[in-house]
Amino acid sequence: MRKRTPLAVMATLILLMITLVAPLIPMSSASAAESKNLIYDEANLLSEQEISELNLLANQYGAERQTDFVILTTNNVENQDVILLTEDFYDEQRLGYDKEHGNAVILTMDMNNREVYLAGFYKAKEYLSDQRLDAIRTRITSELSSGDYKLAFEKYIELSYKYMGYEPGVNPNNILFNGWFQLGVSVVLGGIVVGIMTYRSGGRVTVNRATYEDSSNSSVIDRQDRYIRTTVTKRKIEKNNNNGGGGGGGGTSRGGHSHSGSRGSF
Repeated sequence: MRKRTPLAVMATLILLMITLVAPLIPMSSASAAESKNLIYDEANLLSEQEISELNLLANQYGAERQTDFVILTTNNVENQDVILLTEDFYDEQRLGYDKEHGNAVILTMDMNNREVYLAGFYKAKEYLSDQRLDAIRTRITSELSSGDYKLAFEKYIELSYKYMGYEPGVNPNNILFNGWFQLGVSVVLGGIVVGIMTYRSGGRVTVNRATYEDSSNSSVIDRQDRYIRTTVTKRKIEKNNNNGGGGGGGGTSRGGHSHSGSRGSF
């Protein structure tokens, strides 16, 4: 057998490495291409690291729901209405996970007027109704008011993802969907079953009231309760509407794209 020179061995190893690594290059490029810019921090509320972390979270959760979770912060120097501002942003940026002007939900922070608006387009409009967006906005208002923007935006992405996991018309905050409630019910039912089994395992109890009663000497003193009247007092219960000054549902953009919506101050 002809002995291979060190140069030939090295060339073979290089070719082998190229063969193994080459298929990975297109995959890496494709993965990078799939990562969209979904955080538009025009008001400079976030650090570069926070933007990167939020963008990664939005891309990961968005892929599972096939919906872009978008965040827009603006100083709104032109003092444009926050709803119109959101609609124009959607039209101009051609947002959408599946296509231009496709599935997307947008959180817009208007720092000039201290207002926030959430809008859902197409699939997000179907799964994130005005009521569900109201619930999300209410859950993040305290963080927005205190300036904890990153936490508020994380909750917005996570809640939007969670609520889109429920069929339209279902209340995602129903206690029946709560894991701790379900665990508690399971424990109670289990306790009842064990209690019944324990009770039955001891045999039937044959002792009753008549066992020790002397019927010839016992007597009951008669008593009588007489109903006179019923008094009803009415008191108005005030509703607590402190949810960040909510108002304004969905609408249609100037580009003709309808959406759900929830507006409030913070």
